[in-house]
Order: sequence, then C-alpha cells, then structure tokens
Amino acid sequence: MSIKTNVIYCGDCKDVLKKFPDECVDLIYVDPPFFTSKNYEIVFKDGYELRSFKDAHWYDESGRRREDIFVYLDWLKERVEEMHRVLKPTGTFYLHCDWHANAYIRVYVLDKIFGQKNFRNEIIWCYAGGGIPKKDFPRKHDTIFRYVKDVAEFEKHGTFNTEYRPYGRWVKEHEPRHSLTTGGTPLDLERGTPINDWWSDLKRLTSYQKEWWGFPTQKPESLLKRIIKTSSNPLDIVLDPMCGCGTTLVAAHRLGRRWIGIDISPTGCKLTRDRLRKSFSELNVNPPPIIGLPMTIEDLKKMSWADFQNLVCEKINGRSAEKKTRDKGIDGWTYEGYPIQVKQSENVGRPTIDKFETALRRYYAGSKKKIKGIIIAFSFTSDAYEEAKRAKLEDGIEIELKTVREIIHFSDTEKERKKKK
Repeated sequence: MSIKTNVIYCGDCKDVLKKFPDECVDLIYVDPPFFTSKNYEIVFKDGYELRSFKDAHWYDESGRRREDIFVYLDWLKERVEEMHRVLKPTGTFYLHCDWHANAYIRVYVLDKIFGQKNFRNEIIWCYAGGGIPKKDFPRKHDTIFRYVKDVAEFEKHGTFNTEYRPYGRWVKEHEPRHSLTTGGTPLDLERGTPINDWWSDLKRLTSYQKEWWGFPTQKPESLLKRIIKTSSNPLDIVLDPMCGCGTTLVAAHRLGRRWIGIDISPTGCKLTRDRLRKSFSELNVNPPPIIGLPMTIEDLKKMSWADFQNLVCEKINGRSAEKKTRDKGIDGWTYEGYPIQVKQSENVGRPTIDKFETALRRYYAGSKKKIKGIIIAFSFTSDAYEEAKRAKLEDGIEIELKTVREIIHFSDTEKERKKKK
C-alpha cells in the first residue's frame, strides 16, 4: 500500500500514524518536547505576527497536569511504537533529546521498543552560546539516539552513506602508513577520515541567521542534512512526526527525498508550509497540502488555546499578542490596530464585556483615538449584547461581538477539501 508524500498532516502523530501501512518509510527523525514545560513566546521573521508555542503538558487519568518523568515517557512510548511500526526493516530512526530525559528515553522507551541489539549510536551534538552557570559546567550539547529497525536486514540492505572530514595538517605532512583504523593500509588523504559520533562542526541557530524562523526549538538545516544524507538515498521517504517549523522537510526536499511531516499544532503546520513555499519555487506554485486542519466547531474546541487564538486572529487578518499583553486582557490586534479578546467558550456573558471595557480604557489611556475593540467567542448571552450596546451609547466605547462561525466558514473549507480529494 502506497502513502502520500510531500504532505503535512495536522494532528497527534500517534493518531495520524495509525492510518499508515506497516513498514512504509525509510528514515525517521523526531525531535519531541524536551520535558521542560516551558512557554515560548515567538516573534516571527517578519516581526508582525507573534505566536505562542508550548511544550507538551502531561496529564494523569483524572485530567490533572503532572510533571512526572514516567508520565512523559508513557506519552512518548505510545508515539514511538507507531513510528517503529511504519519504519521499514532496513530503515533508520533518530531521536533528538537533551539532558532532561535522555537516559530515561533510551532505557525505558527506545531499548524496549527497538531492542538493545538495534542501538547503533549515541550522537553528541556540541554547540556554544547561551548562559554560563556559576556552579556547574555549561550544558552545551544535545543527544541524538540512532537505532535501526532490524540489524540483520540493515546489515544486508540498509543505507549508511559515510561522511568524511579532512585530516589535520600534522597527518597530511607526516603521512602515517600504519593506522589501526585502516588496518595498516595507507590513509586516503584526499577523502579524509569518517566523522565520529560527536559533532562540534554544526553550529546552533541564532536569531540573526537567515534560516531562523523564530521557532524556539528550531534545529539548523545542516544538522538534518547530515542525518538525511547519511541514512537515506534520493527518492527515499523521510518522516518527521513532530515537524515543528519544518527543518527536516526543507532539508529532505533540498536533497531530493520524498517527505512527510506531522505536527499537532495548526499554527506550526501553516508555518511549515509557508517556509517550504518560500524555500522552493515549485512548492510556492503548488503548495504542499495540510491534511487534518480543524473542520468543525468541535475541532476548534479541542485545539490548544494558543493555536485557537492564532487561528482566530489569522482569520480576521490580525496578529496575536504576547503573554504580558494577554495578562492585561488583550489577546491580539486587528490589522487596523484595534484590540482583540479571544474566548474559547460558549455563552460569554456581561462580566467578560465589563472586564474588556476596563482593558480598553487602560489601553487607550491618554490617547485621542476612538476606543474600540473586538471580542470573539463561540456564542454570547443577551446580557453581553446589551452591555456592548450600553457601553457604546453611554460611554463611547465600541465593542464588537463576533462569533467564531462568523469568521471561520467551515462550508468553504470543506468544499476545498473535497476538491483536493
């Protein structure tokens, strides 16, 4: 059974991958949340849109949030099991992590799913930059675990394209003839020596670099190119089941591989498609489809609050607000600069209108501009509409109440989806 390639899926990779046939992809690279529970406030490249991304939260059976490492490992295990199932017997799997959970991930997840015999490398990616602690060595590396699906099949038919680095000056000048690594044969001074499992030549991304897209956990394209070149060939299928801002997909496309991206965030999926369009003229003409974007009101209610806010602001050509502004009652601004408040709830009542009036007065304090704002929710009570009317007539404060159905037309989206089928 064939699968679609050069496509982005929006959804939890555990659910999306269940629809994939067994043993259908050649290479998997996954960069899951690092068990840090951080909030990320992101200013995008153009400086206009501001998004909010959040490391995954882990919940127990009662729905309460937990930060227990084993809750995280159970969450990850369920997803890696599906990744293992769709990987070909000759395929290779890479998982990117850091000091927060790397030891646990290898022992409790990867060794159990792939088997210890299929472990191949613990790659250390070294980098510089960032803060320096006073009483610790600076943590300046990530860990990338490399496994194969079936070591016997991999040894026969698997892909490993060795990358070489040049020999140093001393070796070139002395030309040693008896090397343990070459079995005593002459060294290939022109080609160099195979790279090791610690990589210090690939620099970490910073905001002033051209490929920076403002995603907090974004990895450099050079890192993904090395992995993809080593463990796949042109036209092979590369899967990134938590693709973030799409670095894996960009690198795979540039190297002539077919690719599949999955991300739970609609905002992340759209960012990935925008990045691919801006990176490749052919994808700008024929953009890759995003399968699984919200199609119903119930889908919207299940979205994370940050993604819901981003989607709503995008639909009215607005921009989302950063956290410190949201704390003051403003979730974004329209294209014209009017404040927006977004409510992911039904029957929004008068108390919300009253609070927004206060937020607007504070926002416009000292300004001669007309006080105006918009509240967007699934529905409003009659008291809410009455208060908005009173505020305009008596206080000169114009508050427009818009429902989600007014700004997101699912019928049009559904028609487009059926056309693509």
